[in-house]
Amino acid sequence: MLAADAVQEANSGHPGAPMGAAAMAYVLWTRILRHNPADPHWPDRDRFVLSAGHASMLLYALLHLTGYELSLDEIRRFRQWGSKTPGHPEYRLTPGVEATTGPLGQGFANGVGMAIAERILAARFNKPDQQIVDHYTYAIVSDGDLQEGVASEAASFAGNLGLGKLIYLYDDNDVQLDGPTSLAFSEDVEGRFAAYGWHTRRVPDGNDLADVEAAIREAQQVTDRPSLLLVRTTIGYGSPGRAGTSKAHGEALGDDELKATKENLGWPVEPRFLEPPEAIQNFRSAVARGQGLQVEWQQRFQAYAAAYPEEAAKWRREQSGELPPDWDSTVPSFAPSDGPMATRAASGRVLTALMERVEMLVGGSADLSGSTNTNVKDVGVLSRTNFSGRNIYFGVREHAMGASANGMSLHGGLIPFTGTFLTFSDYMRGAIRLASLTEIRVIFVFTHDSIGLGEDGPTHQPVEHLVALRAIPELVVLRPADANEVAEAWRVALERPGPTTLVFSRQALPIYDRAIFGDAKGVHRGGYVLAEASGGAPSVILISTGSEVAVAMTAREQLEAQGVPTRVVSLPSWELFDEQPAEYRDAVLPPSVRARVSIEAGVTLGWSRYVTDDGAVIGLDRFGASAPASVLYRELGFTPEHVVAEALRVLQASH
Repeated sequence: MLAADAVQEANSGHPGAPMGAAAMAYVLWTRILRHNPADPHWPDRDRFVLSAGHASMLLYALLHLTGYELSLDEIRRFRQWGSKTPGHPEYRLTPGVEATTGPLGQGFANGVGMAIAERILAARFNKPDQQIVDHYTYAIVSDGDLQEGVASEAASFAGNLGLGKLIYLYDDNDVQLDGPTSLAFSEDVEGRFAAYGWHTRRVPDGNDLADVEAAIREAQQVTDRPSLLLVRTTIGYGSPGRAGTSKAHGEALGDDELKATKENLGWPVEPRFLEPPEAIQNFRSAVARGQGLQVEWQQRFQAYAAAYPEEAAKWRREQSGELPPDWDSTVPSFAPSDGPMATRAASGRVLTALMERVEMLVGGSADLSGSTNTNVKDVGVLSRTNFSGRNIYFGVREHAMGASANGMSLHGGLIPFTGTFLTFSDYMRGAIRLASLTEIRVIFVFTHDSIGLGEDGPTHQPVEHLVALRAIPELVVLRPADANEVAEAWRVALERPGPTTLVFSRQALPIYDRAIFGDAKGVHRGGYVLAEASGGAPSVILISTGSEVAVAMTAREQLEAQGVPTRVVSLPSWELFDEQPAEYRDAVLPPSVRARVSIEAGVTLGWSRYVTDDGAVIGLDRFGASAPASVLYRELGFTPEHVVAEALRVLQASH
């Protein structure tokens, strides 16, 4: 009724799912879930994800009633400006919300990542005589969740890993927004999940509290498989005119139907937002119970710390997200004699050094570990029999890879990374966007970053992808120009609290002598002067990223030979550069120098922020082709000679 009242007050929202799923949610939250409303961040709490994020008022009601810092006033302000009760749950905003959900299937995959994180941390820290990591991940998932491809990918992945501490309650109500699910969804869900390797159990009546509880406890005993409990519910339960119909899904009941519903259920029509004392007393017992559970865990942790002080110190540090002392001391530096070297290859060497010292760094790729250089030796392979392994084989499941990595980060104690080709960032864009919205530390590695990958052709050659990623708020995109920029880019990614994309080349690139050229630490500022003009006062500025910086550097030599003082600016990250003070940005790109040329093997959209109207943008506003990289660069205009011609043209035009 809190959910129905709040949706009606807002005249916006989804009352049907909260009303239909209320009973099973009540059982989970009051009889099963190990949580402490007084401390939403207790490390060994059970995780709960409302993957059906449109049912957000169900979660807000549970949080408020069980004693989290979410007042009744916030319930009244559902979906209003500045409230802690937005239309879909948002991590960080509302105490007790474990994941930002709403785009269906994302929460499903987040939960898989949380369950993986629990198993990894248990394998790392638990001792035969001391257990400090032992909790479950639960979720309520909907028909819509199960129809999304990301959920199918994640379900298959979870089954392969045998995540026995992952338990999902499926709100099986046969209704979605357009009408009955039979319009588009008639598969045998139970059979599908059994085939994925999940334990399944039906609950014929979702209002049978005892059977719901029995099903969950039965699932807890299945240790070698994740569990899907198919709970038959009625959307909009109790509403005489809308129960069991799509009308209950996505709009307020209306005053008359809300009144009829309350009368049908024997609930007082007025006042709205009624909280009977006996109900509050029942729900708020979660506070004392949760505090007791946390005190018991803290006592166990104290015993653990006494027996294993080094591990306990590491646990505390990693739970806070802090990197270990001298975490980057073994990161290699590179000399020109080490090159030419593909930035993906340099990344592999840097990542190997980092994983030696940063044990909370875990990840892998979508069946491309050899190509993305994300497979690190001597750290083991994560599997259902070895959760101490830190190389994760996600399979060809880019979207679930991204979303489950988000779940690992949301869980805490790990820094996950993923790897695939840049063109396939499209397949995981939903997960990247949510990582950015929630500002969590996930590192997305993308290789084969341009037409430079060559013969695989335009299907695999990213063109619009850099700009598309740069368009996502709170996401930092880094495209290093050489091996030393790669090392600094990884440092940026590890130090940042939010998500980072690292974009690397397939083809070999020169390594610049840093005794002659700019310090690669300029990567931390997003852009810097890599090569200064003769005399220090440039007539022309060439601005570039990644592999095209090499083209700019050769063009500079040719321009300087013609007596044109030319500066090269390496601009690996627009986002970091734009954060810098105006004084720094103006020092790198002096406003007085109007003759500027940008060079990047991608669409030209956005470069006008750095290139004046008098300048030139060399880019690729078309798809690539299948040919050797050198041929593509020549045919598509990414040559020093073309850059020189454009530089001379804009220089003449600017005078």
